[in-house]
Amino acid sequence: MKSFALGIAALLVSLTTAQSATVKPGDVITPDSASAVQDLISPGNFLLVKQGMRMSVVPSERLEWPPPYKSATEKYSTQVRLNEQGELANYIAGLPFPLLDPNDPQVAAKVMWNFSFRPQYTDDVDARNVEVVSWRPGSPAGVPVEHFTIGHFGFYNSMGRTEVPPIPTDPEATGAHIRYRFGAFPFLEPAEIRGFGLVRERSVDPSVDDNAWYYSPASRRLRRATATSLSDAMGPLEVGGSVGEGGGGQGSMTYASNLDPDSYFGFMAKIEGYQYKLVGLKPMLACVHARNIPAKPCEFDNSRSVCPEDWEMRQTYIVEATAKPKSWSQKLGGDEVIIPKRVLYIDSEGWFITASDQYDREGKLWKTIATFNTYRDRPVPDARVAIYPFKRMFQTALVDEDVQDGLSTVVYMPGRETEERECWYINMGIVTKSFLDPHQLGLQAH
Repeated sequence: MKSFALGIAALLVSLTTAQSATVKPGDVITPDSASAVQDLISPGNFLLVKQGMRMSVVPSERLEWPPPYKSATEKYSTQVRLNEQGELANYIAGLPFPLLDPNDPQVAAKVMWNFSFRPQYTDDVDARNVEVVSWRPGSPAGVPVEHFTIGHFGFYNSMGRTEVPPIPTDPEATGAHIRYRFGAFPFLEPAEIRGFGLVRERSVDPSVDDNAWYYSPASRRLRRATATSLSDAMGPLEVGGSVGEGGGGQGSMTYASNLDPDSYFGFMAKIEGYQYKLVGLKPMLACVHARNIPAKPCEFDNSRSVCPEDWEMRQTYIVEATAKPKSWSQKLGGDEVIIPKRVLYIDSEGWFITASDQYDREGKLWKTIATFNTYRDRPVPDARVAIYPFKRMFQTALVDEDVQDGLSTVVYMPGRETEERECWYINMGIVTKSFLDPHQLGLQAH
């Protein structure tokens, strides 16, 4: 671990050198100067800059892992392995692979497992009153085409726990083989789907796909959702008794939104469902120390992105993720996923996704994601509850734009219209397994 720390220090020096050679702190990137960052951001994010998203370049800063997470990494990482299929073995807690060799044939899979068990939140998290807003290029100023408010984005992790008992493993991981539970519920607006909710469970078993349920306020019933539907825009939405699945141009659009559950936080599909290839490891720009909470809609592109915001040079892993052949998903009872290929940009220190470009079945760039993150000991300066003994990493916004038709969906965490500004409650024991029981969705809807 000492050599790892020295490596990070040397890395920051190299980043400063790379930064001075291309862009420097104080630069403001506009469409007119976009060419200066073309090789420093993803192709999809470059299109966001070309259409108006401003970037303020700031000096690079370190990200320290939470002390309990760092201790767990030192204690357990030496025993972690991957099998020939890229499946994780002997993992307990902390970062699975703190030392990576770019020449390792399994390095891309190891990067993805590091992302999957990243230090942002290890035990539980409740992100409250999340707002999801969609915009089109020609929409009247200040008038979105869709506006959702979701009461909770919640996680309960059964593995890799570092701060809230049971540590490091909840018996549910070894008993019911549930790695984590996730919920997005209840939808508070628009009115016609008020009460809708989604719960997703991930199995420890690589051969078992995610179980998912949704509660329909129209029929007042709890129903199963296919894993494939989670890669479609908004996932399964039932309106007036019928199921609609938006597809951002790939299917019938029920609601004007690009966001699919597999893209929450940049990538949320099951790790074992994809094949990975390391495309590169290089300094790139990312928003890691965002200054604005709530995030600010960009006035220069009709609110289709977030700007101006601080971007800095980060050492980034670029990983191509390709959905495994249909035979794999058929074995699990599903069809091919809607998004067959993603190129993921992953911060090598915080291990969160900073950007993602998504490609359609013809291999054309279809959508791009930019995430906006920050590193603080509290989400907002006047926080009264969400105050931590050390700085944490958390997301402030996510932009998901269809670059083929211009529809953009922005996720605000916290929302801009809610009075609840603290939003992020991380590793506080607030979210429990029972809170994310799918059979509770009906109660939460009321």
